[in-house]
Amino acid sequence: MEPGLMPGDRLIAWRGFRSRAVHVAAGQVLVARHPQDAGMLIVKRAAWREADGWWVTADNPAAGGVDSFRLGPVPSALIEGRVLGRYWPVWRHR
Repeated sequence: MEPGLMPGDRLIAWRGFRSRAVHVAAGQVLVARHPQDAGMLIVKRAAWREADGWWVTADNPAAGGVDSFRLGPVPSALIEGRVLGRYWPVWRHR
């Protein structure tokens, strides 16, 4: 299975309105801060909500992506946005 995103893809994400938190539902793709390295952003799919945050999964686990099976739940405070769409460079045809 191919990953849902390819190198060079651009994302449009909703970061919430003013100081309100981003509304997340299971199945949506999220942009979040890495729980162990706040300077790194990760893009994962929200699987389910837990008391400690969101359980996130990789769309292509065979590729060795880091997700909640390795990191545990991602705290809601680390969720930066919900992905609304994706576009890619014009030089790459799909």
